Amino acid sequence: MNKELKLGIIGLDTSHVIVFSDAFNNPAAKAPVAGAKVITAWPGGSHDLESSIGRVAGYTKDLQEKFGVKILGSIEEVVAASDAILHTTLDGRVRFEQFQRIAAAGPGKPVFLDKPFALRGIDARAIFNVAAKFKSPVFTSSSLRFSGAITRVVTPETRPLVKGAHFHGPAALEPTNPGFYWYGIHPIEMLYTAMGRGCRSVRVVTNDQFDLITGVWADGRIGSVHCNRTGNYEYHGLVHFEKKTAVVDVQAETKGFFTCLAEAIVEFFRTGRPPVEAEESIELIRFIEVANESRANGGREVLL
Repeated sequence: MNKELKLGIIGLDTSHVIVFSDAFNNPAAKAPVAGAKVITAWPGGSHDLESSIGRVAGYTKDLQEKFGVKILGSIEEVVAASDAILHTTLDGRVRFEQFQRIAAAGPGKPVFLDKPFALRGIDARAIFNVAAKFKSPVFTSSSLRFSGAITRVVTPETRPLVKGAHFHGPAALEPTNPGFYWYGIHPIEMLYTAMGRGCRSVRVVTNDQFDLITGVWADGRIGSVHCNRTGNYEYHGLVHFEKKTAVVDVQAETKGFFTCLAEAIVEFFRTGRPPVEAEESIELIRFIEVANESRANGGREVLL
């Protein structure tokens, strides 16, 4: 249990691979995370997505030269050499096919799935079905879920008492990973951190700069997300209880949310117990799917 875990990375087309490698491999990092080390990786990259393929070469070079990571020629080689996998591929379109290969190559090995892990509810469920077939522990989450700004407010004890919530964050658009899958997924993850499962309908008001997503839960609670494309990259929120409202200010935190996520990942890799339930992650993807539908059809209500 005390051995250092050997981590493999699948997909070197996101800045997250630098953040994770610095946390796990660099003892002089601002916030090093003990217990694991990235030892190997497979580059990947989507040729029709410039923000993916345009970054693979640079991140591959950085992992080799700065963090001593060995680059291998296939997903299967990386899985065989590792105790656990960081599946960080940027493009949600290829995640299911890649995950099938990961699970088949290393039955029982735990996998963290970075965002967006699927672009349809049916694919989200299929990934968890494959994980169950190969007895591979998995979890997926945006790093924003683990910010101390929200975990101090929403605890296992207080979460059942949440009456509603509102969150704000950036929502840049990328046609290949449409609508809220690209960046809107982060404040939506925060909404689900507070509200949990049970949303029944969604509607979206939208223009060129903003989106307002409103979800109605089966028990009557209402949760909303305000997304912007104005250059404001801050994350904020309000969590409503019966007699008070708590403010969530991610920017005020001294401990970065990626550090909090990296710590949660190591704990998950060691225990095999995911900190986010599968059904919640599946519903979150379905929430985005119907929010995109409402956004495209003029703001009509769409049922989950």
